[in-house]
Amino acid sequence: MSENNQEVQKITLIDENGDEALYEILFTFHSDEYSKDYILLVPEGVEDDEEVDIQAYIFNPDENGDATEEELIQIEDDKEWDMVEEVLNTFLDDDTNFN
Repeated sequence: MSENNQEVQKITLIDENGDEALYEILFTFHSDEYSKDYILLVPEGVEDDEEVDIQAYIFNPDENGDATEEELIQIEDDKEWDMVEEVLNTFLDDDTNFN
């Protein structure tokens, strides 16, 4: 990823086997429709043109608006997933237009 003046926020996720993986926070957003906050993550160190699985979760931000791994909740509703994917696609389209 290209370097910029923004500090990339990171979070550690632990999988079902107890293995830790570091992820960069792609972005967070709030949905008025679902009255929830969401966080989208990519594995640390991915290149801009590399295909990756983006992780998305519901989260409860702390008083600073930050997320911790313990606060992440799986998204289980299909309509909610559709909304998150639509926001992600808009973000990716906008990001592509500015590069």
